Amino acid sequence: MVIRIPGAGQYRKERASLTIELLIAVTILVLAVFPLALSFLGEQKLARSYYYRAVAIEIVDGEMEALVAGGWRGFQPGVHAYAPRAESAVQLHPGRFELTVASDRLRLAWLPAKRDLGGAVIREVKVGH
Repeated sequence: MVIRIPGAGQYRKERASLTIELLIAVTILVLAVFPLALSFLGEQKLARSYYYRAVAIEIVDGEMEALVAGGWRGFQPGVHAYAPRAESAVQLHPGRFELTVASDRLRLAWLPAKRDLGGAVIREVKVGH
């Protein structure tokens, strides 16, 4: 049994147009906000890579100062895995520090495991015996 309420159908067209307007408004909002959200994610990734690069630069520069001050004499010529003394090295993503000792040059490099984590940081200096 269907019970009809008098006057219930008189606003049907207005309700339908309001529903359509609401769907269009939500669609416009989603189309505007979605690219903006993706942009924020890209900026966040870029800021994170700049942070990792800044940490790596600070560590490499500080370790290079210690090596130039005489610490390099404890290494034989060749390529060596290098363990930095900086506590901030735990902030870096996986990668490795590499020290290359040649007859008159030192080269200290931070080489990250992934490309988009700030990139490699390399410092090279000439040393005298």
